[in-house]
Amino acid sequence: MQPIPAFHYVIHYEKTSAVWQLSELFLQHIPFDHEQLIFCCIGTDRSTGDALGPLVGNQLIQDYAFPFKVLGTLETPVHALNLLETQAELETSTPYPFIVAIDACLGEEGSIGSIIVKDGALYPGKAVKKELPPIGDLSIKGVVNVGGFMEAMVLQNTRLHVTHSMSMTIARSLTLAWQRHLLKNKQYGNNHSDYRNTRQQIGYSNFR
Repeated sequence: MQPIPAFHYVIHYEKTSAVWQLSELFLQHIPFDHEQLIFCCIGTDRSTGDALGPLVGNQLIQDYAFPFKVLGTLETPVHALNLLETQAELETSTPYPFIVAIDACLGEEGSIGSIIVKDGALYPGKAVKKELPPIGDLSIKGVVNVGGFMEAMVLQNTRLHVTHSMSMTIARSLTLAWQRHLLKNKQYGNNHSDYRNTRQQIGYSNFR
């Protein structure tokens, strides 16, 4: 089997085709058939800029057609204080999970609003100089504000409109990618109801 080449994709959330293009990328790079696919949405609701992950998590769990495990919501965020514990639990999971990590980040002024998708882990807390271990097999980052000076304060004073709008684009893209995956399976002759029943039998019904 040929190794999947590394990729690094950037698109602005306001681009007309952003949801469709991101869904195409997710369809290609997220293994929706994996036995334990987990979406880890990192951040906190105490900071408007750092709330990107929990906002995405909230939207995913509210979509009852999205059957995968989601960690990190506005009610139960995954952040610096509990990330190590969360990672320890994930590392002992069986089968070993494929983790899609989602987090906010800071960047240059011209990159605000950009959604960055790449293979490999992201480094939570890097924007505010926190030393946390990397997490994720595929990472999704949203540039919410300018970095380089007083990052914690910058995150706290980020416009919620930007963070929320980016979160909606990411969540819609993930949901659309899953729906397209189901349609693709159906076109290849797979039975959708049998597929979902199988997922429930292995425990996906307990993820909510």
